Amino acid sequence: MHIGVDARLMYHQPAGISRYTWHLLNAMAAIEAPHQFTIYQHRKHRSPLIERPNFRRATLYAPVHTRLEQYMMPLELLPARLDLLHSPDFIPPLYSSIPTVITVHDLAFLHWPHFVTKDSAAYYGQIDRAVAHARHIIVPSEHTRSDLTAQMGVPPDKISVIYEAADPRFTPLPQEETRREVMKKFGLPERYVFFVGTIEPRKNLTGLLQAFKILIDRYNVQDVNLAVAGSRGWLYEEVLNAVETLDLTERVHLLDRVSDDDLHKLYVGARCHIHPAFYEGFGLPPLEAMACGTPTIVSNVSSLPEVVNDAALLVDPRDWEEIAIALYRLLTDDGLHAELRHMGLQRAKDFSWTMAAEQTLAVYENTVNRKEPISPAEQANEQTRTSSRAPTVAGQG
Repeated sequence: MHIGVDARLMYHQPAGISRYTWHLLNAMAAIEAPHQFTIYQHRKHRSPLIERPNFRRATLYAPVHTRLEQYMMPLELLPARLDLLHSPDFIPPLYSSIPTVITVHDLAFLHWPHFVTKDSAAYYGQIDRAVAHARHIIVPSEHTRSDLTAQMGVPPDKISVIYEAADPRFTPLPQEETRREVMKKFGLPERYVFFVGTIEPRKNLTGLLQAFKILIDRYNVQDVNLAVAGSRGWLYEEVLNAVETLDLTERVHLLDRVSDDDLHKLYVGARCHIHPAFYEGFGLPPLEAMACGTPTIVSNVSSLPEVVNDAALLVDPRDWEEIAIALYRLLTDDGLHAELRHMGLQRAKDFSWTMAAEQTLAVYENTVNRKEPISPAEQANEQTRTSSRAPTVAGQG
C-alpha cells in the first residue's frame, strides 16, 4: 500500500496540527509497518521529516491555504499513484480521485467564527465539501465525533476516534532542581501557575487574567505569578491590554513560544497548570501537564472533561470567580495537590502515540481494502456543492 501524507503545514506552523503530524509519523515509522509512505513537504522544507527506507520525501508546490491550492494539488499528486492520501489539516484536494482520509481536529471555526481570521474562516469553510469527499474521517475525541455528526450530518461509522497523546519525553523530573533552572532562565518566582497555548480569544486568556486578579485581590494570594508560553495569535492585543488594565504587568510573564525541552521543565516547575479554553477538539496541554506530574485545571466544556476524566479540577470558563477558587485550592491545599498529581500521572498513561499510530494504520488499511465509493447521496451533494461553489473555493483560501 502506498500512502501519502500532506505535511506542508509543518514549514509554516510548528504547533497544533504540525505537532500531531510529527508525532503520528514518527510513531508509524517506529512500528515499521509494511507500507510505502510519501511525505509531502513544503518546497523550502528540504530535510526529510522521516528517514526510513519505506519513507520518502516529496515536494508539493501548491501553497498552503491559498487560492491555488485546490487547483494545483490534484495535478501534482497524479504521478505518485497513491492508494491513499492523509490530509491532517482538515481539507483534502477536493478535485482529486485519490481516496482520502482527513483529520478534523475540531469545529471551533463553526462555534466561534468571530474568533477566527478571515483567511482561516475561508479555508475551513470548505469543511462541508471535505467531509463529503473524504472516504474516512479521524477525530481526536468522542466529543468531536458527536459535534461532526450534529453539525455536518456525517454518519458516525464514517468517523474514527483516535486519541492524541503527550510527547513521550514529558515525564516527571526532579522538581526542586527543575524549578530552580526555570526560575533562573525565565525570571520566574518559586511559585507560578502555568498556561500553554497560542494567545488568541478561544483560549480565554483574558478570562484567566480576570480570575488571577480576583485571586490576588479577593483571596489575598500574593506569592504566585502567572507564566504564559505560546506565540501571539489572532487578536492577541486584547490580552496585552488586559495585563496593563488589570495592573498585572509585574505578575504575568509572557514567555512567547519555548522549546520542547523548556516546555517540559516549565510544566514540571509549575505549582499547577490551567487550561480555561472555551472550546477544544482534544486539549493536549492538560494531558502534557498530567504526564509531567503537574495538577491541572480545565474548562468543563467540549472535549476537555473527556481527556482529563476525574484527574483534574473542572471550571466554567465564563465564571472568573470559579476559576479563581480552583486556583486557590491547588495553591493552598497540599493534600488535593498530591492527589491530583497521582491521578493525573495515571490518567496520562491511557494515551500513547504508538496506540494512535496503530489505529491510524488500521484506518488506512480498512479504507483502502474496502474501496467503497462515496455513497450516492454524498456524491449528489458533492456534485451540487462543486458546481455551485467551485469558482469561489480557490479564491477563498
